[in-house]
Amino acid sequence: MNSVNKKYYPLIIIFICMVALGINTTCKQTKQPVSETAGIIEEEELFAGNYQYGIPIDSLYLTDYTIKNGENLSLIFSRLGFSAQQSNEIIQAAADVLPPTKIRAGMGYTTLCSNDSLSKVNYIAFARSKTDYAIIDLTTDTIRTYEYSKPVTLKRHYAEGVLNSSLWNTLKQSGADPLISLKLADVFAWQIDFFDVKEGDAFRLIYDVAYIDDTTAVNIVSIQGAVFTHKGKDFVAIPFEQDSVAEYFDEEGNSLRKAFLKAPLDFYRITSRFSNSRFHPVLKRYRAHHGVDYAAPVGTPVKSIGDGTVIAKGYEKGGGNYVKVKHNSVYTTTYMHLSKFAQGLQVGGRVRQGDVIAYVGSTGLSTGPHLDFRVHKNGTPIDPLQMDAPPSEPVKPALQDSFALVRQLVLAEMDSYRLEQAGKLASTEAFTE
Repeated sequence: MNSVNKKYYPLIIIFICMVALGINTTCKQTKQPVSETAGIIEEEELFAGNYQYGIPIDSLYLTDYTIKNGENLSLIFSRLGFSAQQSNEIIQAAADVLPPTKIRAGMGYTTLCSNDSLSKVNYIAFARSKTDYAIIDLTTDTIRTYEYSKPVTLKRHYAEGVLNSSLWNTLKQSGADPLISLKLADVFAWQIDFFDVKEGDAFRLIYDVAYIDDTTAVNIVSIQGAVFTHKGKDFVAIPFEQDSVAEYFDEEGNSLRKAFLKAPLDFYRITSRFSNSRFHPVLKRYRAHHGVDYAAPVGTPVKSIGDGTVIAKGYEKGGGNYVKVKHNSVYTTTYMHLSKFAQGLQVGGRVRQGDVIAYVGSTGLSTGPHLDFRVHKNGTPIDPLQMDAPPSEPVKPALQDSFALVRQLVLAEMDSYRLEQAGKLASTEAFTE
């Protein structure tokens, strides 16, 4: 027997080695967790299988739900089959990433269940926004929770058009997202009154859009270059960063950002202008009106037209609820007839240009909802519509060469898109003929 055993010793040794090598190969192919937090996968692993929310789903099936009116986390977990005690444990464990007070009707959530007869809920993913999720991991005895953000990719887009009605409609007709009109209004806020754009005005621009899953547009991130032709004059916007601050500049390197916005409201109708003798609709007599009345619905956000400090806030019989902002040693602005103040607004607090400081109302001596907006220069009231706001700092001399290169690249890119679009249009017209 010993002789027989000895005869097969070499074969036995070879067989053991082959088994050992085979086990090692299987271990290398088996996915191991890359961290103690389940669901967080290294980037190179994402290509090894199907993933949702950073979780491998090849052995799971997913079900989407929408939170309805009156539902809360306890009710949601109960309907998923959890006991009251289990629901309470999950809610407590997830409090940091999923506060119960933040649950709203219309929010979506997804269950990831085991694809077997037990159909156990392994994960629950609550959508906090289009890109951000709160993940609840129930695969272990200890409930683990973490935040997950879907990868976002940026894609460059181009749009151009000649206004035949409103900017919004022209953008929509061109196939672009009409929300770009709001971005354009922000970029050229100090050069163009977008309530005064005319038929025949034109635009062309390049802009970046954020996408998730490479197909679903999330939002317009930024305008990367624009030319807006208004009343026959070209206004150019070149993005450039100096002193760690990104701004838009014209072709000569002058900042497009001035000290003040043209108006404290995004959408409005002027009902009364600056005057030294205006018939007051409530008092029924003539008196000075050193401001501009902007008619707008109650609750319309009122913005500070520039950086500054809140020096007064309160109520007075004539102006109703009002806010006064001191911008510098020269300019002060006042906003009156407000329905309410922005949350956290305090006398002595700093505000930035474009910050919402209050909301349109009809308090005080007012016949309807509107904003009475006033500007004082060195203590003297001036017409807000005639105010000449000083510009911000231009591109510094040391950065002029860098700016010139950026300007060249931006304008060349827009020209390239323009030629490409013209070629496509010509091809389409030739085909239809």
